[in-house]
Amino acid sequence: MFRSTFQSGILSILYSMGTKPLQLWDKKVRNGHIKRISDDEIQSLVLEILGTDVRTIYITCPADPEIPLGIKLPYFVLIIKNLKKHFTFEIQVLDDRNVRRRFRTSNFQTVTRIKPYICTMPLRLEESWNQIQINLPDFVRKTYGTNYVETLRVQIHGNCRIRRIYFSDRIYAEDELPLEFKLFKPIHKCEKKEITD
Repeated sequence: MFRSTFQSGILSILYSMGTKPLQLWDKKVRNGHIKRISDDEIQSLVLEILGTDVRTIYITCPADPEIPLGIKLPYFVLIIKNLKKHFTFEIQVLDDRNVRRRFRTSNFQTVTRIKPYICTMPLRLEESWNQIQINLPDFVRKTYGTNYVETLRVQIHGNCRIRRIYFSDRIYAEDELPLEFKLFKPIHKCEKKEITD
């Protein structure tokens, strides 16, 4: 999908405020919903994935299972809201031994398990909005002793709200990011009180 594209800086694969946020994605929904809603906390449109079973509600990129993403950028960034329910996501990569490896992270798992083709890991989310940053070459090297080549697929399961998903060539400081990549929380006006002794 992106193999023949020049890749540097930041490459977004989902933006909740875009005209077609799921343009590159396939979705599977059973006993739940995937829809764009307004999040009161950040006063912005977000994509909500909500269901009774994380195995039966998810989005996958690319939409065509025969076409790999082909993203070589090393950092994966996911901006999501913790809904205090089970949540999991998975990234499939290709390493320099031409082996497809999957990294699955979930907030309901407590132990890391490494098998030849899949590594499952626990995820601890903060209250409200989270920015998850994954150094993919580091994960591949530490887990399998091989080198990261590219990302093939991304799958996000319920239950969460998504603001943006992107890849980057490095971790960017907040002031280096373009405005549409920042997560703004509205500033509430508060009363000024005069303090007297």
